Amino acid sequence: MLNRALRTTAVLTGAVLAMTACGGSDESDSAAEGGDLGPVSLQLSWVKNAEFAGEYFADANGHYTDVGFSDVTMDPGPGPIETLVASGEVDFGLSNAVSTAQVIAEEDAPLKIIGTKFQKNPFTILSMADGGDIATPQDLVGKKIGVQAGGNETLFDALLEVNGIDPASVEKVPVEYDPAPLIDGEVDGFLAYITNESITVESAGYAVTNLPFADNGLPFVAESIITTEQMIAEEPEKVKAFLEAEILGWQDYLRDPEEGARLAVEEYGKDLDLDMAKEIEQAEVQSTLIVTPDVEANGLLTITDELIGQVLETLAAADIGVTEADDLFDLSLLEELLEEKPELTEVPTGA
Repeated sequence: MLNRALRTTAVLTGAVLAMTACGGSDESDSAAEGGDLGPVSLQLSWVKNAEFAGEYFADANGHYTDVGFSDVTMDPGPGPIETLVASGEVDFGLSNAVSTAQVIAEEDAPLKIIGTKFQKNPFTILSMADGGDIATPQDLVGKKIGVQAGGNETLFDALLEVNGIDPASVEKVPVEYDPAPLIDGEVDGFLAYITNESITVESAGYAVTNLPFADNGLPFVAESIITTEQMIAEEPEKVKAFLEAEILGWQDYLRDPEEGARLAVEEYGKDLDLDMAKEIEQAEVQSTLIVTPDVEANGLLTITDELIGQVLETLAAADIGVTEADDLFDLSLLEELLEEKPELTEVPTGA
């Protein structure tokens, strides 16, 4: 199973706790005509930091219960997200287009992306400004790059491929998710998240350089909501209700990202010893990955045909055998929801 690409610090490593966050039981009008949809479960892609602030808002502000769920369980990652969703152990998961497509291609998993939070993926090659200073793909040549095994290695190989770089000209060094090898000078670059390790290293007082995958030949969506084809076919109202709660939560987040960081530090991730300043910065940076001109025009979680085309080009570059949009995406219920409730297309611009 694919590894969750990048993230963490030594402080967070080993601190992942299976903490459950539950909503209340009050109900109001819902996507299921006010009916009780029962509990809903979501597998997060990482530990409970600010990356999931919209989910925290949806829980804390009662959106999950308002749309008809009796409670919500949010399980922290990392973990085999696609396997957990495909097996029915959880209803929904948060992953990225490349990881999900690879599982579909290799295991014939009956999964679909039904919406996405990040329009631009946060993958980056992180380097020290006074060290490797990797600002362009050609700067990778002759460098030692720390790459995590699994899905991250697939992505890194694709980055080299789309930029015409001979793999033999770059030394891949096996690493975990702690960026210490970069700080200690063991590698020149480190496969990371621009919203996580990059901020962590910079917050420690180092000047950093980022080489974002999204701007260098590998545009694909991330923090994408996945579920099974069976869920889509047999429980469409549950899917629509979940999407509605997600949108409402992320609307709340965009109105107050700093409060989203507080929810992570003081409530949902309180056992992780998160740093408030770092989480605030992460919340602000990830807003630029969530809100694009297309999202402003169409609404949160939406994915344009053009972006889907870019995702398919990325999959081809990574030699992943998913070639048709319908093999990976099913946005029909999201489109139906937004037609029924056009107010959900509002994209707040901040407090």
